[in-house]
Amino acid sequence: MGTDPNLIVGYDTSDDAGVYRLSESEAIVVTADFITPPTDDPETFGRVAAANAISDVYAMGGRPLTCVNLVAFPAKKLPTETLAGIIRGAQQKIAESGAVLAGGHTVEDPEPKFGLAVTGIVHPDRVWTNAGARAGDALVLTKPIGSGVLLNANLKGWVNDADLAACLATLETLNRRAAEIAGDYAIHAATDVTGFGLAGHALEMAKGADLLIRLSLEAVPVLSGARAMYDRGMSTGSNETNEALVQPHLTWRGAVSKTDQSLFFDPQTNGGLLFALDADEAPGLVQALLDGGVSSAAVVGSVLDRTGEDYLEIS
Repeated sequence: MGTDPNLIVGYDTSDDAGVYRLSESEAIVVTADFITPPTDDPETFGRVAAANAISDVYAMGGRPLTCVNLVAFPAKKLPTETLAGIIRGAQQKIAESGAVLAGGHTVEDPEPKFGLAVTGIVHPDRVWTNAGARAGDALVLTKPIGSGVLLNANLKGWVNDADLAACLATLETLNRRAAEIAGDYAIHAATDVTGFGLAGHALEMAKGADLLIRLSLEAVPVLSGARAMYDRGMSTGSNETNEALVQPHLTWRGAVSKTDQSLFFDPQTNGGLLFALDADEAPGLVQALLDGGVSSAAVVGSVLDRTGEDYLEIS
């Protein structure tokens, strides 16, 4: 991290966004993210990409204020109507988040990519980081996993319409409501589950606190159809990389099938928020999330003192 004392969160803990203190009562949250198209529909692409980028602000406990488009587009191959649809979809999610679109930048690229640079605001004393978990905490996850393999399998036409629709609905859902509800609880650590998969982001949380995280296979919600896709032999381009990153720090407990192992490495786009908080508070948070309109919330693991070399256990 830099030497500026106002840089509350920098790059050293691989957190979801940077946080810089402006005053005793205000700090800005800064982040940027972009993705390749999850589907052929431009507006869906825009909505998912925008929700994915804005999620990093929610993961820090912040509120998004301004967004700037980040666009890579093959203008010689695709019509401008496609780009207009992407931006239209993004604007829907930006407006839903309460932020505003303040501009953007476009470059020519053979493959379309879209995302946002987002600036948010948070009280300096209420910043969530991925490094504050405490021994005895429980972990709450606010979305099911498995979107990566479903999107990949859909390219081959393997995914039925209902499973694809459910997957895309999850990807388009802002983490705003989950963050707002969790703001009423004493959250010790938080992150959003994205490209490194649930295991990868749990590992970052465990390393940040120098503790052991134990995840329960049976407790983790999974999108309909995801297991079936791994059973058929489908995977993603990131699974192998994610596994290589996590495996040296991970112990599997009990009989965990190859399919279930793959799900923990499955890369997510705009995945759920993962919260660490006092174990006795976790059931109340789950119920508040469900009562407040969040479609999925579950206690998926616990935080313990680390007595060996591992940072992560999955059973």
